[in-house]
Amino acid sequence: MSEFSHVDEDGKLKMVDVSPKKPQQRRAIATGSIMVGAEVAGMIRDNKMKKGDVLTTARIAGIQAAKRTSELIPLCHPLPLDWIDVTTVLGEEDVT
Repeated sequence: MSEFSHVDEDGKLKMVDVSPKKPQQRRAIATGSIMVGAEVAGMIRDNKMKKGDVLTTARIAGIQAAKRTSELIPLCHPLPLDWIDVTTVLGEEDVT
């Protein structure tokens, strides 16, 4: 028998019935970074990228991804979201 609720006794994935659960407040935090190098970081800083404002585009993509989590992660139940914040920090050679 599995300790993971999404796996049955035979090791097969299954959807979990969450209907008995009471609504509760949840908070999720994710972080990441991408190394872009000094030249690209400078172009982002000066808004000289051919496709436009990279940091605003990244923020919008992050918000859209959070809103679609249940579509992007297998067996994830849709959860109502009250607030999403995506913050970007441009470093000398990276974006966090």
